Amino acid sequence: MSLPPRKPTKPVRPRNRPLPPAPGSEPAEAGEGERIQKALAHAGFGSRREIEGWIREGKVFINRRPAHLGDRYRKGDQVMLNGHLINLEKRLQAATRVLLYHKPVGELVSRRDPEGRPVIFSQLPRLELGRWVAVGRLDVNTQGLILATNSGELAHRLMHPSREVEREYAVRILGTVSEAIIERLINGVQLDDGPARFESVVEAGGEGANRWFHVVVREGRNRLVRRLWESQNLVVSRLIRVRYGDIVLPPRLRAGASVALEGEALDGLLRSVGLPPVTPETPPKRRFGGEVRGRESGFRKRRS
Repeated sequence: MSLPPRKPTKPVRPRNRPLPPAPGSEPAEAGEGERIQKALAHAGFGSRREIEGWIREGKVFINRRPAHLGDRYRKGDQVMLNGHLINLEKRLQAATRVLLYHKPVGELVSRRDPEGRPVIFSQLPRLELGRWVAVGRLDVNTQGLILATNSGELAHRLMHPSREVEREYAVRILGTVSEAIIERLINGVQLDDGPARFESVVEAGGEGANRWFHVVVREGRNRLVRRLWESQNLVVSRLIRVRYGDIVLPPRLRAGASVALEGEALDGLLRSVGLPPVTPETPPKRRFGGEVRGRESGFRKRRS
């Protein structure tokens, strides 16, 4: 007589055996992938400095584990930011975009202001993926060129002190500016936060007590241009940033409007900080254009 078939039994899990990790949760090997703070910045979630702060605050997770500075992201990893699962890979594939914004006096380079003052980010066109990151700042009483990009990595490289990117300003001075003062400002003076200097000071006309100058600095310390002139007991009555690196404020771009940096000008900016140019599969819609509000147009880089 044949025996009845044995009833199937459930497999027994050995005691104290750890649960399998979530898919893709194995840590990346040394040298593999990209540092998480760099990947998030490159995808436009914020500047690298901002993201490093979020990591320290425990707001970033990789494969359900709290991220640490230096952890690496690789394709397929699950990344959470502020409790939300994000598609980091899709964001990384988005083409780098750069806007030139003419900031007027009275606007803040900030996302929001508790006092309800206007901020530049409310004036920029909405992105389908990512968000705009400002390259440097201008104080509320300074107008002029602000670069905004969806690449936090590009912003980080343009702002990093080691790059010594030139910033040029048109400044109107109330008072008498002697050759001795100009010489001191070029040779360097001591400020509260350390020595500082102008790379160049060029007179640009004016009448009466108000004289215009063009000055160049290679760092972005807070109110640096104003403080340098104030160290000589002179008053800055107007300040306009007219250039950042090789990118010049377009003369016809009115305050509060923006244009897109496109074509060779954009590729040149990316190459200048060691980043690859935009992919040829996603060419700009227009090479050149005029001023716009709420959308982009083209921009011609300054002739050298």
